[in-house]
Amino acid sequence: MIPAEVLQMDQDDGLAHKRAAFDLPDNIVYLNGNSLGPLPSSVPARMQSLINDEWGGDLISSWNMHGWIDMPQQVGEKLAPLVGAAAGQVICCDSVSINLFKVLVAALQLRPDRSVVLSQTDNFPTDLYMAQGLESLLGSTRMQLRTVAEQELATSLDNDIAVLYLTQVNFRSGAMHDIASLTRAAHEHGALVIWDLSHSVGVVPLALDEWQVDFAVGCGYKFLNGGPGAPAFIYANASLHDQFQQPLQGWMGHENAFAFEPAYKPAKGMAQFLVGTPNILSLAALDTALDVFADVETTALHNKARALGELFVELVQKEPGLQELVLESPARSEDRGGQLAFSHPQAWSISRALHKEGVMVDYREPNILRFGFSPLILSFEEIWRATHILRKIVEEKAYDKPEFREKLAVT
Repeated sequence: MIPAEVLQMDQDDGLAHKRAAFDLPDNIVYLNGNSLGPLPSSVPARMQSLINDEWGGDLISSWNMHGWIDMPQQVGEKLAPLVGAAAGQVICCDSVSINLFKVLVAALQLRPDRSVVLSQTDNFPTDLYMAQGLESLLGSTRMQLRTVAEQELATSLDNDIAVLYLTQVNFRSGAMHDIASLTRAAHEHGALVIWDLSHSVGVVPLALDEWQVDFAVGCGYKFLNGGPGAPAFIYANASLHDQFQQPLQGWMGHENAFAFEPAYKPAKGMAQFLVGTPNILSLAALDTALDVFADVETTALHNKARALGELFVELVQKEPGLQELVLESPARSEDRGGQLAFSHPQAWSISRALHKEGVMVDYREPNILRFGFSPLILSFEEIWRATHILRKIVEEKAYDKPEFREKLAVT
């Protein structure tokens, strides 16, 4: 029997109506929107029209007739309110990794007398990989990557740091940095900041302009629901525009792309971050997906995500059969993003058993069950149902079967 208080939470949910904006399979509790957001119901029609009418009917004239050429800027402007940015500071293109390379080089150009990039030891691996690759390319005299534990970040800032390079929400634990305070501390030492918002945007309130953030990146396929491989975005504070030249000098970042001049001249403002031909199909999907957020306050998204997570923790911790699960996320909901992490020696097998029972979660090495709380699609009743399925699997050791131990290519 579903508790009355859980039913009341659904009755009081001001975002409950948003569930109808998504195509979700029946009998699935989707706790994986932090990895891949679900399909907005408006996207298939947009894609069909683009394919049949624009690409199919108007062919190459669609670059002008349907505004394809302006889509990176158009989608960036639509996304800007979700990160707290005024117009002209966000553009959608490429992937998070490629965009990190661009802004890291840009930031280093702005601090030519410094070489240290400070990051967190357990930062998202690809962020570290890109920094390591750039360090190898430039040499340690021009760039040195220094990583420290989370609790040592503030005390590690000094006048040698060129760039503070962090992800706001930790991908494993969900622990959330205070962007405002760390950005302020970095600036007090003359350093610039780069924030990866991939696990933040669409679920955490952001105010990049107010916080005076220098650069930020983020992906479009998690809480923004833009589809697998959706384009990423770049934010660059307007105060820095035209003070640097990003290193990937593609034709779309030229001040006059169709002049086909032999020498590169960077475009003004955010346009210089473009490289190759925009991926129109993916941009259109993300553009349409963002319409779901048009009438939603980011504080409402975060409040519901927190409430969903609080209920999940409460239900798990009061079940005697789930004491083997150890909460690896911050205990206070205000200290974490829209996800929770629990460790268990059989986390992988449990995740597969949950999937078979219609509860989609994900797994992270070495032993983490990760649960994402997408506020636009989830009900509180689903959280109650998911924890009861989890309890049954763990208590009965239903995960202890060969079919659940086999590793998959994507985990």
